[in-house]
Amino acid sequence: MEDAMTPPATYPDAATLKQWRHDFHRHPEIAFEEHRTSAQIIEILQAHGLEVTTGLGGGTGVVATLSGSRPGPTIGLRADIDALPIEESNEFEHRSTIAGRMHACGHDGHTTMLLGAACALARAPDFAGRVHFIFQPAEESEGGARVMVEEGLFERFPMEAVYGLHNWPGLAAGEAAVHDGPVMAAFDVFTLTLTGHGCHAAMPHLGSDTILAACQLATQLQGVISRETPAHQSAVLSITQFHAGDAFNVLPESVELRGTVRCFDPALKAHLAKRLNEAIQALAQFHGLEVELDYQARYPATVNSAEHAARCARVLEAMPAIRRVHRDLPPSMGSEDFAFMLEHCPGAYIWLGNGDSAALHNPAYDFNDAIAPLGVAYWQALVRGLLTTADT
Repeated sequence: MEDAMTPPATYPDAATLKQWRHDFHRHPEIAFEEHRTSAQIIEILQAHGLEVTTGLGGGTGVVATLSGSRPGPTIGLRADIDALPIEESNEFEHRSTIAGRMHACGHDGHTTMLLGAACALARAPDFAGRVHFIFQPAEESEGGARVMVEEGLFERFPMEAVYGLHNWPGLAAGEAAVHDGPVMAAFDVFTLTLTGHGCHAAMPHLGSDTILAACQLATQLQGVISRETPAHQSAVLSITQFHAGDAFNVLPESVELRGTVRCFDPALKAHLAKRLNEAIQALAQFHGLEVELDYQARYPATVNSAEHAARCARVLEAMPAIRRVHRDLPPSMGSEDFAFMLEHCPGAYIWLGNGDSAALHNPAYDFNDAIAPLGVAYWQALVRGLLTTADT
């Protein structure tokens, strides 16, 4: 007997989806290098008669277009296709065959689910309107969505709304989460170099202790979060790298710190960036150090349109295979470049439970093949639910 989570058997079947997903997993490719992945996507789409546009998003992005049996509005569905520069620790048969590369975030599964939905809908385009299936490269820190938008995604493929999803470890398979507003945090990165005068470790008074200064800064910056951020707003500032020194008995001339700043509110984001710079300048002046700060705003916050989130929730709640739709989970401080698409087109981004798996970006992570048919069914239900009338 099938598990209650499993949707009715459809085309492509679970075995085909698993075959596709395992092939993508064995051959992970990182940002803007997804040439094999892109070629596989194109081959499958064209074999099912979809209209395919290639060369987007820096060269490896793909958009497939399908018109329904009746005229109507247009929506977009998006999947990310890139992997991460992580060495996989799994030993199963479909583990990565490329050293230092791994699908540690489930983009192999996201790609498979959208491919499955595109192929199934191409067989039975019983909806009113048009769907653009967006296969986007370089989600992991490189902003492939931003590149696609800048290259004219929404001008070349006009749409009334755009939708995305992400598998979510820790959320039970057969469950989903939909947020009415913020889903994922904005993401900025910084690289800071503090430079002074190196000296013998036995004679620190003859030089500048850049390590002491950097340690003080790392501690001081947390006060910007704990004492300057309103208690009802979430923000995280993390020092993630600390590079300095080569010898036991030398105070190094320079120290490099790297880190991230994350929050949801644009005004707060600007405030944190300003205060970070002010704290660095004040500390450098106190210690007599020179400063080089490279601060980059990477991703905006991913914020759903409440109207489109409600539509996704209604579709999910009507699916027998979905046991529960969470509407009250807190947003994640992780980030997602689908935010760039939502800045230019209304829509919504949901979480689909991956079950009790390793965390995202963990060397032991693997996408749960059991939820692939569920994702395919959701995309189809969303298309048919939204494009049965002019209401998108």
